[in-house]
Amino acid sequence: MKLFRKRPYIPITPVPSSETDNQKPIVPEGLWEKCPNCQKTIYSKDLGAEKVCPHCGYNFRISAYERLGMIVDEGTFNEWNEVMPAENPLDFPGYDDKLKNAKEKTGLDEAVVTGVAFINKQKVALCVMDSNFIMASMGKVVGEKLTRTFERATAERLPVIVFTASGGARMQEGIMSLMQMAKVSVAVSNHSKAGLLYIAVLTDPTTGGVTASFAMQGDVILAETGATVGFAGKRVIEQTIKAKLPEGFQTAEKVLENGFIDKIVARKDLKKTLQHILGLHIPNAEAGDMQ
Repeated sequence: MKLFRKRPYIPITPVPSSETDNQKPIVPEGLWEKCPNCQKTIYSKDLGAEKVCPHCGYNFRISAYERLGMIVDEGTFNEWNEVMPAENPLDFPGYDDKLKNAKEKTGLDEAVVTGVAFINKQKVALCVMDSNFIMASMGKVVGEKLTRTFERATAERLPVIVFTASGGARMQEGIMSLMQMAKVSVAVSNHSKAGLLYIAVLTDPTTGGVTASFAMQGDVILAETGATVGFAGKRVIEQTIKAKLPEGFQTAEKVLENGFIDKIVARKDLKKTLQHILGLHIPNAEAGDMQ
């Protein structure tokens, strides 16, 4: 008795390359996404409008205009300072091309979108940073757009909401980028002295000079679930202090535990939370006309 029998195989006739190409299934781009947190593959439509992983709750990074579409009343956003002249103050090699490529890739003029809109019929000034544009690093134009928004909001007595997302200062602009921290902080301070509300919403990632300045100057500081919030990178800190950092270091949850954040809000609840805070601080405010 034979222990192993040879099984007959069905011969496969090789198909000419031209016919094979015609038989390849066509899979549309963007149909599937892989979660950076749990590594699971997700059907794009299952992410929903909020782009949140259905398995682990990870918040995918979204563009500035996607953010505005989720937060403001439909059709009410009016952009301020949409186009501002790009600068290369240090004549940094390749920087002009980098800016050009970022503009073509994102459709943005710079790493922050600013303007005015209504949230539940309440008029507010908004600044939304977009990490798709050179990781929303802060250079002269970003600092100027933020500063102008706070100054105009102060003049028009409007509350300000800033959605932060940044890898820090823009290295190609050297000391000029670091000076933006002080400039924006002064505008925030003047807005506060006028008795006006400023809400900071920290999204992933909020790091570097942005964290060290206006991100932490809000009257109310919110953060999205799981957002990275910190100054220097984890590896740099460990090399400096020669010690291992605790699990979850620089997550919004850990920063909340240490008292630097007021509340962590799920993305789907963010608009409702902002409406509530605005209602508490400006209960009798009139909507006013868009300008």
